[in-house]
Amino acid sequence: MAEIRLRARVRCRPSRLWFRCPRVPHEGEQVTGNTSQQEHLPFDALSGRWQSLRALRPVHYDEQQSAWQVVDHESVAAVLADPATFSSDFSSIAPTQEDFEVFRQGNFVGMDPPEHRKLRTLVSQAFTPRVVSGLQPRIENVCGRLLDDVADRDRFDLVDTLAYPLPIIVIAELLGIPAADHRLFQEWAATLFGGDELGEAPNMDDLARALKAIAPTVREMNGYVLDHIRRCRANPGDDLTSKLLAAEVDGVRLEDQEIVGFVALLLVAGHVTTTALLGNAVVTFDRHPGTFQALRAEPDRLPDAIEEVLRWLPPFAELGRRATRPVVIGEQDIPAGAMVVAHLGAANRDPSRFEAPDVFDPTRSPNPHLTFGHGIHFCFGAPLARLEARIALRMLLERFSELRVPTYGEVTFQNPGVIVGVRRLPVEVARS
Repeated sequence: MAEIRLRARVRCRPSRLWFRCPRVPHEGEQVTGNTSQQEHLPFDALSGRWQSLRALRPVHYDEQQSAWQVVDHESVAAVLADPATFSSDFSSIAPTQEDFEVFRQGNFVGMDPPEHRKLRTLVSQAFTPRVVSGLQPRIENVCGRLLDDVADRDRFDLVDTLAYPLPIIVIAELLGIPAADHRLFQEWAATLFGGDELGEAPNMDDLARALKAIAPTVREMNGYVLDHIRRCRANPGDDLTSKLLAAEVDGVRLEDQEIVGFVALLLVAGHVTTTALLGNAVVTFDRHPGTFQALRAEPDRLPDAIEEVLRWLPPFAELGRRATRPVVIGEQDIPAGAMVVAHLGAANRDPSRFEAPDVFDPTRSPNPHLTFGHGIHFCFGAPLARLEARIALRMLLERFSELRVPTYGEVTFQNPGVIVGVRRLPVEVARS
């Protein structure tokens, strides 16, 4: 699942929760009529940033952020594949907060081996490919019901209607948690992934204040999940939480507090990647005229198009690591203890790995993007995110003969320093 940002961050840019997109034409472009192609989006600024990073050394030191920036595909993959040298564990330098410590015990995306191996192995026993593939009928049912709710409307918010509730309902049902509480989970995610407490270059004091500000949300989430775990332990069922309670490796089972962190991770972080992917796909298809029509004509190309959206706009475009020893990467000497930022967004547009990397090509194949990570922290929820996106986008194409974003002035964007995605996405549709 998404790498949740509840530990020390090596950087964070704009501090607002989301941004309204200004209506500014591209340089040298004529403005005639109301078309999305004539409006700059925050996504365009990201592309420019990734291009600027690629223009520098593949590995270079950023004085402002006090971190080593790794931007080429080969070096990013090398960083992510070597957890012994590039650690995911920031607990020794991050501000401490009691509620986050409870969550951290099961947050294995912030762990290194051997602790990571135990949790990942246990989780893998319960979250199998068979479990994921078996969800297809239920995902189709939920998606169909959500779209039925707007069957008589020619305009609706795609995020509120589909992109948020679909993955939340699916993951909640998988965990045995009441899906009716999905609005609560959505509120938790908005708080935890908002980034509005952090500024341009946060120091440890800023991070401590941010942790304090969102601690009540984490406390509420921990309590909710712990109550759920206790109910499952008393009355085990066929849900994923019950399977986690029963799973063991080398005779070891998860403690309740470890399961709290993992279930909370799945519940909150487990849906935001799909939410971002669906919104990013619709925006990207809309911004590249003819894409929707081409996919309707050749729906078998949808998986390739989804992979290209993932390459084009990775929901989590940067991953932080900490060097555990002196190391040379990209011909640069990185000292022990240094912060390292692996730029997935820039690596996904590396011309040494992708032909015409700054062109969105929905037919691109193969597509070795790094959006879901690499190595031991590769996103184990990637198959579920892909399945949900494939079903949802296919049903949108089947139900609507036209789907467009009428104006980007009404689109609300998330803080790209935390997650690349949209918060509100009003669309207009037409039916055959």
